[in-house]
Amino acid sequence: MSAIDNVVSGQVTDRQRLLAVLASCFGWSLDLFDLFILLYVAPIIGKLFFPSDHATLSLAAVYASFTVTLLMRPVGSAIFGSYADRHGRKAAMFVAVCGVGIVTAAFGLLPTLATAGIIAPIAFLVLRLIQGIFVGGVVATTHTVGTESVPPQWRGAVSGLVGGGGAGLGALMASVAFWIASTLYPGQEFEAWGWRFMFFCGIISSILGLFILRYLEESPVWLAAKARRAAAGPADTRSPVSQVLGGAHRNVLLVNLLITGGAGAAYYVTSGYLPAFLKLINKIPNTSASMILVGSAIVATISGPFIGYLSDRIGRRGAFLAVGLPALVLLPLMYISMAATQNMSAIAFYAFAISFFGNAVLAPVPIFLNERFPTVLRASGTGLSWNIGFAFGGMMPTFVSLAAGEPANIPVTLAAFCFAACLLFVIGAIVAGETKGTQLHG
Repeated sequence: MSAIDNVVSGQVTDRQRLLAVLASCFGWSLDLFDLFILLYVAPIIGKLFFPSDHATLSLAAVYASFTVTLLMRPVGSAIFGSYADRHGRKAAMFVAVCGVGIVTAAFGLLPTLATAGIIAPIAFLVLRLIQGIFVGGVVATTHTVGTESVPPQWRGAVSGLVGGGGAGLGALMASVAFWIASTLYPGQEFEAWGWRFMFFCGIISSILGLFILRYLEESPVWLAAKARRAAAGPADTRSPVSQVLGGAHRNVLLVNLLITGGAGAAYYVTSGYLPAFLKLINKIPNTSASMILVGSAIVATISGPFIGYLSDRIGRRGAFLAVGLPALVLLPLMYISMAATQNMSAIAFYAFAISFFGNAVLAPVPIFLNERFPTVLRASGTGLSWNIGFAFGGMMPTFVSLAAGEPANIPVTLAAFCFAACLLFVIGAIVAGETKGTQLHG
């Protein structure tokens, strides 16, 4: 570590570290809040914006609209990540968080197909495209500022808190919104106003995030890198995105995509598909489903930091394999078993276990990606690695719905997709080298 790094790092206070972790965790939760809001109302959105005589086709159309968002996320990472690498993490994060909240709330104002015709689904898709850009920006910045602000021995735990705990927090906020909306607008009222209420909650979550960001200080690692660049004089004039996509960093990116593609696919066919599974397969009421999903979100919030901490002890690759290998067998079995029971306690148990594995695979991924890139490329490299891989993973719910054809075939189809996703994740973990111990000040 250089003298400049020592000076800047020595100025980091406990308050600054805490705020950085909170901002990262909360900012990341907005991405998952957006995801789960849509997933919880997917069957209703399908009927109102993409109606079809076949329930799985309407559901596939809604998931396809989510895939459109995912395809725009790498664009957001390129824009906001490049800005964050050149000008700082905080400003890029501030704009991205504002954008996500405003666009999420705007969905609640949309007219339906019955009232506006073809304009309704087009407007829905346009908003999804815009939202994808802002969400990509949130991911590019939240994955860096938290882990760059804490001591090396806690980076795995913070990674788990951001990647897994933040995901669980986002799911928890959406689950609470779902429970409140289901209570305020029971039965048919939910199809008229309840889903709009849930989207309006997006602006509240962003306001809370902005309150935290107001007190956030810039990443000390980025400040050290800025000081080094100023002292060293002219450097590579290419944009951070160009550097990530070219030369030696291209191979780093390709290996990263095995991990993020597998983790993303595993996440979206577990926690991501769970709300629809409870509705279409187990056929339980919204209020009961919302309580199970709240419990699943709590499990996910706990599993993230735990597995992240484990990666600090046994390494990132060791943690990947410790989760991925059991998931290869257990996730397919749990989905099939969950479909075969109507016992509410058993359904809750399987849902909690599925959520555990779905979020556990994410926990060490942010710090693994952070440790694969130098500071001047970290936001861009991490954001692109995550969002390209998760764009692939996010397509899986659409493919599951199309491959199943009928709701009765969903459990077996999900089991097959779970196995394939975990296998890709495990292959990536074997191919990738160990990153634990890498200095982020590079």
